[in-house]
Amino acid sequence: MASPTTENNTQELIGKALSQAISYEDYRAMVNQLALEGKATGPEQSEALANYTMLNDRRMKRFDKTVKVSEEAATTIARLDKRVQFIVLTESWCGDAAPALPVINKVAELNDNIDLKVVLRDENISLMNRFLTNGGMSIPKLIVWDAENQEVLADWGPRPEPAAKLVADHKEKHGKLLPEIKEEIQQWYNKDKGQTTLKELLTRLPLK
Repeated sequence: MASPTTENNTQELIGKALSQAISYEDYRAMVNQLALEGKATGPEQSEALANYTMLNDRRMKRFDKTVKVSEEAATTIARLDKRVQFIVLTESWCGDAAPALPVINKVAELNDNIDLKVVLRDENISLMNRFLTNGGMSIPKLIVWDAENQEVLADWGPRPEPAAKLVADHKEKHGKLLPEIKEEIQQWYNKDKGQTTLKELLTRLPLK
């Protein structure tokens, strides 16, 4: 019996992920509740992960309110005339997810053809392994999925290119990632206000 193709496996894995996926609103409510309880998503629980979850809950609240979509970007988003699903692999403690998910949600809100679903990475390791970044299970990872034709149209993540370069340059300079890189990255996100993420997401839309 022939082994299933990678494509078929990906279809099955995405189908499984979607069966347990939640909306952005439900994800926000879940993270907020976890923050109140001093917990995090995923099988591992620690004070550090709980603290990151609490921090991310506050950051997402801020980004939800402050991310702006220009008229030009909104016009581009409106051009999408085929139905797609935005599937985001993430966890509550992920620092890069806090500024990214509100932007992804803003894009989805502006076009009814986009259905945003959030799935947890550690419950979907096999799917995550299809979308590794430099061999690592880095999140958030957005998969743009055409449900009708059962195919992956694009992906994005875990961070915008300038932020990724900041991390790569830091690693090259110091030989490893030092704790202060988290503060550097956060300052970059705060200054950028989601605009670079937005621009990169527009390039992933299957526009004619």
